[in-house]
Amino acid sequence: MNAPLIECVPNFSEGRRPAAVAAIAQAIERALGRPILDQHLDADHHRAVLTFAGPPEAVEAAALAGIAEAAARLDLSAHQGVHPRIGVADVVPFVPVRAATMADCIALAHRVAARAATECGIPAFCYGEAARQSAYRDLAALRRAIRVSPAFPAPDYGPRRPHPTAGAVAVGARDYLIAFNVELETDALDIAQALARALRAANGGFPGVKALGLRLASRGAVQISMNLTETRRVRPADVVQAIAAAARRQGVAVGRLELVGLIPTADAAIGFDEPMRSLLFPDEKILARRLHLE
Repeated sequence: MNAPLIECVPNFSEGRRPAAVAAIAQAIERALGRPILDQHLDADHHRAVLTFAGPPEAVEAAALAGIAEAAARLDLSAHQGVHPRIGVADVVPFVPVRAATMADCIALAHRVAARAATECGIPAFCYGEAARQSAYRDLAALRRAIRVSPAFPAPDYGPRRPHPTAGAVAVGARDYLIAFNVELETDALDIAQALARALRAANGGFPGVKALGLRLASRGAVQISMNLTETRRVRPADVVQAIAAAARRQGVAVGRLELVGLIPTADAAIGFDEPMRSLLFPDEKILARRLHLE
């Protein structure tokens, strides 16, 4: 019988100091007992996305080790980046991979949130399938509430005020998603924002697509940064084709394409011609292959 396997994809608010991210990754690996699967740093986003997987107990310990190390090394009060964030350990989602259910991931999320609050003093909110407050099922709604509410919203666990340097943490349970960025060869932020609005599921765009238009100061360009949550219905290639067509109408070309983290299976790469498919989605970027599931 196959042992349970859960994926965790924590996002940390640090993309400009590789040594700090390396220390967080090392803390995770020590607790996990195996190497992480992937690491992605972005200086403009000022964000690091790490991916690891393992048995539930090891994943729980590793997630907490990463949160604690981030709280010890990072300072949200000095943080500036284009990506929205609520804490140094910003989001910590759990995903069922093998012989594990969404209920297992929900229980794991609640344990990690409670322990992050008691052991690190960080207020913890549960989101996605693990949400205890229905208003915060959507991560974007949680971010808005923290940003615009006159008083700090009541967390699910921990103090009713943000940690002075670590902020807050959102801990969740969800299905697979694909994080994918499309750069536009222009510095016109309004064009990226308009295209992002048109793509969003909430605005009648693609099912399960969440998108932001962001400026990349280091590259003199703008970017559409997306999460694709309906991975069986919408592939990155579908969205790239739509962006390219809409950008052409604005007299703008599509530039660099970027996968953040891993894709669940090789099927998610369908729609791209070679060699683009091999460039964007080599075997080491396919979760199922990294875990020997396909």
